[in-house]
Amino acid sequence: MHTHCSCDQIEFEGFDKRRVVAAFDGGAITSDAGAVLLRHTDKAIGLFERVAACFADLRDPCLTVHSIRAMVAQRICAIALGYEDIDDHDTLRHDPVLGLLSDGLGRKRSDCARLAGKSTLNRLEHAPEGEPGRYHKIGHDGAAIERLFVDLFLGAHTSHPREIVIDLDATDDPLHGHQEGRFFHGYYDCYCYLPLYIFCGRHLLCAKLRRANIDASAGAVEEVTRIVTQIRETWPRVRIVLRADSGFAREALMKWCEDNGVDYIFGLARNPRLENNITGALDEARHACEASGGPVRVYRDFLWSTKDSWSRRRRVIAKAEWTCAGANPRFIVTSLKPSLWPAKALYEDLYCARGDMENRIKECQLDLYADRTSAHTMHANQLRLWFASFAYVLICALRRIGLAHTRLAVATCGTIRLKLLKIGAQVRVSVRRIKIAMASACPYAQEFALAHARIRSAAL
Repeated sequence: MHTHCSCDQIEFEGFDKRRVVAAFDGGAITSDAGAVLLRHTDKAIGLFERVAACFADLRDPCLTVHSIRAMVAQRICAIALGYEDIDDHDTLRHDPVLGLLSDGLGRKRSDCARLAGKSTLNRLEHAPEGEPGRYHKIGHDGAAIERLFVDLFLGAHTSHPREIVIDLDATDDPLHGHQEGRFFHGYYDCYCYLPLYIFCGRHLLCAKLRRANIDASAGAVEEVTRIVTQIRETWPRVRIVLRADSGFAREALMKWCEDNGVDYIFGLARNPRLENNITGALDEARHACEASGGPVRVYRDFLWSTKDSWSRRRRVIAKAEWTCAGANPRFIVTSLKPSLWPAKALYEDLYCARGDMENRIKECQLDLYADRTSAHTMHANQLRLWFASFAYVLICALRRIGLAHTRLAVATCGTIRLKLLKIGAQVRVSVRRIKIAMASACPYAQEFALAHARIRSAAL
């Protein structure tokens, strides 16, 4: 990687009668040799080209050095490799392996690197939605970007599934400046955004940035309507189950599901009326707990309605649990029939599995910096969230296509980056080839070679 550090030798303590010296004079060396895997993963799913198609570019071609596709590829890959800041790109633009994401080794200007710097990428991230203007030559179509997430999900399947479970959740995105739309959220005890995430298994379907002064379910009906409509255009007979916590157990969303043939299972916030309805079950659980010395769960299945917010009675399942610490009742509301899903199996096997979605959100926010929303406007921060989300999609595609049945088959994005992407290598460029010489002692060389073979086959 290009560096401005001094090339003077740094001397360390000797070893075995030899001097130990170091210097920043290795030449074309990269710490991100695994980026070539991301490049081939893109070939398999066509991510960069499809994301670039969501942007409009009115720049003068005669004065343009870096294409939209190259800038999109650079930004997404950099996030996948652990570089979340735009400032990092003033150095990354000289990286010999990341340079393979450009439009070619030839340059239109001799004084310009193959990849864009922070100023050019900053104009991309602050592109206005819709048609570009006089002073903003790059624009993007937000609706097209949202549709692309679902298209990528559909394209990841070779056959039509009989049933899919879609998870919804809201989380906090803490803010440390005076960004547009910041509000103090009492539950999270900080100024933040409240993004909405929608997943189907490991597949990301929606990442919507929202202000924090709203209900957790705000906008969920609109997003679910869009996603379900798009899915049913390709899979008209697929059975869809919506799953979420009690923040989404709202009349509008449940009624929409009932009117559109979508099943749901939501958490239900407990209250004195609900708890009084399962007094007998809690007594039964308490006596069994005292006899066994361990926690005991007793389930009850009944029809329930609120006093005025629900339009109809709905099936509610109560988990009357008693532990050494006392009562721990929980409730869920669902449209699924008792003949298909008995109470215990529905709660423990189907509803509790939604907790895995929180791991996916952690991958997006902790491993891929989806919470790096430090731009002033919500519009720019939404685009940053989408770039981080596409980095998640890219690594998930690498895991799905190249790492099945290996040690990294269920690894997190952060682990895959550490084991397969952050590999040091020397890059030698000649007339006929570009040689990336990686360490012979790399412990994951076998997985790297296997992933390359699988991804190359999938890209054909």
